Amino acid sequence: MAEGSVPVTGGGFGATQRRDAWWTEILPGALLLGAFGIYATLRAFEGAYYTWGPYLSPFYSPLIDPQHHFWPLSPALLILAFPLGFRTTCYYYRKAYYRAYFMDPPACAVGEPKRSYCGETKFPFILQNMHRYFLYAAIIIVGFLWYDAILAFSLDGHFFVGVGSLIMLVNVILLSIYTLSCHSLRHLIGGKVDCFSCASFGSSRHAGWRGISILNERHMLYAWCSLISVGSTDLYIRLVASGVLRDIRIL
Repeated sequence: MAEGSVPVTGGGFGATQRRDAWWTEILPGALLLGAFGIYATLRAFEGAYYTWGPYLSPFYSPLIDPQHHFWPLSPALLILAFPLGFRTTCYYYRKAYYRAYFMDPPACAVGEPKRSYCGETKFPFILQNMHRYFLYAAIIIVGFLWYDAILAFSLDGHFFVGVGSLIMLVNVILLSIYTLSCHSLRHLIGGKVDCFSCASFGSSRHAGWRGISILNERHMLYAWCSLISVGSTDLYIRLVASGVLRDIRIL
């Protein structure tokens, strides 16, 4: 056994020789994911207070059938599956919620509650293989969010800067970085290439792969920052739209 390593012991769930408070590693993630999940679900079904002036909540973008011509429920439910699917199947988030909610495993060198392992080969976990396709949808949605962020700087045909404009801009930047740091995008561009000089557009793909690799090193950080920003952006727009807050005009 390598020096400093911690052996896994028998004894079932929670059995370990670790003497640190290992459970503190998963507690923040469990609380934040749980809080975001509850809030996002309530907001998605609310179907109100999602727009004010030039601002549109990211939970409702792209906005489809707000007048309920063919869809009687909240417009957010028409596009919810795509950003939700992208985050749910994200490689980092899998680690986070597998540990936080399924205890699979609770932490390194800590006993799991189950004795068998089938990976992600059975339903519903086999759906994790759709992550690449959710990536394509996420890229399209980020494009709409950039469009919304640009519109947030225009009011009644004039240049406008409000607190909400800046919040929406920061949010779409963080969402873009999170999407660009995706493991699947990195593999798609260059991860499967053995020889860049032999591949089509090799130099361009190598440059793109290197750039995404740099971002990918902090994918966990971008995942949390973008999760907080998208929830905060929606909350701000809701508070302004409902009259609880007044948007401050900067320019």
